[in-house]
Amino acid sequence: MQDELLAWYERTKRGLPWRATRDPYAILVSEVMAQQTQVDRVVPRWERWMERWPTVAVLAAAPAADVIREWQGLGYNRRALALHRASQQVAAHGWPDDLTELPGGRPLYRRRRCVLRVRTRRACRWT
Repeated sequence: MQDELLAWYERTKRGLPWRATRDPYAILVSEVMAQQTQVDRVVPRWERWMERWPTVAVLAAAPAADVIREWQGLGYNRRALALHRASQQVAAHGWPDDLTELPGGRPLYRRRRCVLRVRTRRACRWT
């Protein structure tokens, strides 16, 4: 069954820009944007976001008001503020082993933690 599922995925997966990177910041941005937002709406916003703030350090240095303005249309501005605060923490202290330690990182980040670990070739364990 697993082989069949993986084969189906390879045949039918969408070409999403964040699937072409192993950058944990870019992946996290895509995952947070895609929470309760249609992926087709996320793609152009993610591309614009990554153009404007290509690294966690650049986002960390941005004014919160600019982050909220760029987020408009994706809903739930608190996600933008949590991502901004998380970027500040990562810029200052590096990536934690557990993303739930980041601002806004309650159990919602459990899936994202696994996505990041798998896509950056690190071990993943569902906890």
